[in-house]
Amino acid sequence: MGPLIEITNVPIEIEMKVSHAKLEYTRGTAELEISRDNGGLSIKSRPIRLNIDTFEARNSVVPTAVRSIQQSAEKGRQAAYQATATYAQQGELLLKTQIGEELVTQFAADAAAKDVKTNIGIQFLPSVGPELDWDPGEVNIRFEMDKLNFDWRVNQTQFKFTPGDIEISVKQQPDVIIKYIGGPLYVPPSADPNYEPVDVQA
Repeated sequence: MGPLIEITNVPIEIEMKVSHAKLEYTRGTAELEISRDNGGLSIKSRPIRLNIDTFEARNSVVPTAVRSIQQSAEKGRQAAYQATATYAQQGELLLKTQIGEELVTQFAADAAAKDVKTNIGIQFLPSVGPELDWDPGEVNIRFEMDKLNFDWRVNQTQFKFTPGDIEISVKQQPDVIIKYIGGPLYVPPSADPNYEPVDVQA
């Protein structure tokens, strides 16, 4: 009698897809821009400045009203001082005089001599010279060389990273197939057309 059951094992079937990691980058570029600033020569000069103050010189020739009043007052004061000194000197002589001396004649002669010595009628005009003042000249020389300007424009390198991936899929689940390969079963066994009773006495 042959086997009645056939057992078949179906293994699991797995599919695995792997994506490798990937690094991509773009190379940076650089640009250089050059510009020029032109220099030059500049010269600035200031000539000598002469200042002439003729106020006092003009006042000595044609004095102003204020200056004329001041000069007259000064002359009056000097005349008063001189007259006071003369009278004091003459008074001292009068105190010491003796009988028979002619002091009045001497006083008149002294006064005439002073007028002759001092009032000679000559005067130099202007009596005061002008005041001179000057500012020195100045020369400024400035030279600037040409100047170059460099402008760098650098683009950075760009990186792109794609991580790896693993994809697992089950295409076939594991299984056990049991198949009956025998003939039909009769209950009771005597219903089988090919049934042969068993001789229990033999």
